[in-house]
Amino acid sequence: MMGLSPPFLLARITMTDISRSQAWLESLRPKTLPLAFAAIIVGTVLAREQGHFDPRVALLALITAGLLQILSNLANDYGDAVKGAINRIASGRCAGCRRGDYPQQMKRALIVTVVLICLFGLALLCAARQSVGDFIGFLAPGGLSIVAAITYTVGTRPYGYIGLGDISVLVFFGWLSVLGSWYLQAHNVEAAIFLPATACGLLATAVLNINNLRDIDSDRQNGKNTLAVRLGPVNARRYHACLLLGALLCLALFNLLALHSARAGCLFSPRRCW
Repeated sequence: MMGLSPPFLLARITMTDISRSQAWLESLRPKTLPLAFAAIIVGTVLAREQGHFDPRVALLALITAGLLQILSNLANDYGDAVKGAINRIASGRCAGCRRGDYPQQMKRALIVTVVLICLFGLALLCAARQSVGDFIGFLAPGGLSIVAAITYTVGTRPYGYIGLGDISVLVFFGWLSVLGSWYLQAHNVEAAIFLPATACGLLATAVLNINNLRDIDSDRQNGKNTLAVRLGPVNARRYHACLLLGALLCLALFNLLALHSARAGCLFSPRRCW
């Protein structure tokens, strides 16, 4: 038999490349990047309002946060692929997992992403002109961020499978991101910043809870005991309402403090006003 003519070969190669690119795009999940950027932007805007804006620090913080989000997305698919979350894979929410060579390719991608995070993270600390103590102190939460992003679904006891993902999101997408981006530019700690930081963390946790509610049946079948699985669909929806109300309450309290501080002629921190 005669082989395929060049146009057919080109079409076959093109379709293969497109499907492969689509699989990687779905694993990277670029639509989730605003979630990582939001907390950095909040911390940066707050710092700018107090005259501490540093564009280099802000840009490097955004890049580092974005890479950490990508690392989390890749690790999530890799962990589910290795553990055989068949229902999630078959449903199309882990399209790249359907490729037989996916886990090995993903492992290499994870390593590259971790290296990039380390490089940009170190550049961020250098741009912030931190003291030696602060520089060393930020290495610990930076390392924990990498570990948390990977071990959500990867490892012998991934914390995402025992319902601890919500706490991790609150810490890393709320407190650490907002307070970190603030401190790297303002070089001081303001008690009131914990309110918008907590609000960001609660809203990010609400996004995770929505995803867990969507996957509640498949997660239960695959032994992935997220908080939504533990609570059940009804209580998980009530929990979702509490997250949103908590975020709104934190923002309302922060605005009240800011108004009080403006009238008192001082910064918005209650520590400085009282």
